[in-house]
Amino acid sequence: MKKTAAAYPYILWAIVFTVIPLILVAYYGFTVVDEGGKATFSMQNFVTFFQNEQLLKAFWRSIYMAVIATVICLVLGYPVAYILAMSKSKHTGFLMLLLIIPMWMNLLLRTYAWVMILDNTGLINSFLNKFGIKSFEFMYHNASIVFGMVYNFLPFMILPIHSVLVKTDRSVIEAAADLGADNKKVFCKIIFPLSMPGVFSGITMVFMPAVTTFAISDILSGRKIQLMGNVIESQFLRNYNWHYGSAISLILIVIILFSVIFSSKYEKENKGGGLL
Repeated sequence: MKKTAAAYPYILWAIVFTVIPLILVAYYGFTVVDEGGKATFSMQNFVTFFQNEQLLKAFWRSIYMAVIATVICLVLGYPVAYILAMSKSKHTGFLMLLLIIPMWMNLLLRTYAWVMILDNTGLINSFLNKFGIKSFEFMYHNASIVFGMVYNFLPFMILPIHSVLVKTDRSVIEAAADLGADNKKVFCKIIFPLSMPGVFSGITMVFMPAVTTFAISDILSGRKIQLMGNVIESQFLRNYNWHYGSAISLILIVIILFSVIFSSKYEKENKGGGLL
């Protein structure tokens, strides 16, 4: 009974801030307003979306860039998490703190800071111009958005992988070495399989905000490149078309839901590690 009572605040929180908003989004997404101001059930919002070539391009661009950012975060984040987890240095905690500190700052501030560095009149180009080197176009294209995603979401990849690796039983690794396994085999057969739950958690935690972001693309592309987050923002805040914006949001929710299910499925299949 005590455990059930303790869960009530969390249940109430989930209902108020998750379930009810999702119901409202679903309601707006599956309804249209006629000339008389009456809302009626309709799939027209979804039909309109899939018939709009520009929005479909923004949709696939969002998926593509989120996948690229997630892969880069995994490639960069796993070695960092591995080194920090396996290090016996007394400075490991301080290094983890340095990794987390930027996350205490607002995402907008972190991203705008890079505008001051990467802009045509920013720190890097100003420094290059002093030596007669022509300015480089670091911003206002796809690569700058991916860079912003990687910079902002990389800790979300490192932290879960590090958490799993730290908890890895060192005696298993030592036993494998005693049985004649070299470092490469120990990593491939034991460490990496055991770290898969952290890898899949990291992939999910990076992909979800990357595919829905609008602030990063707005700031680092100068509103020249639209992602799905930008489309949804414009429908809600500029066009005031909540029904169309909700329909697009539902499409993204389905994509995210499938990615979470896929991640959870393979996480369970890989749980327990590998064999020598």
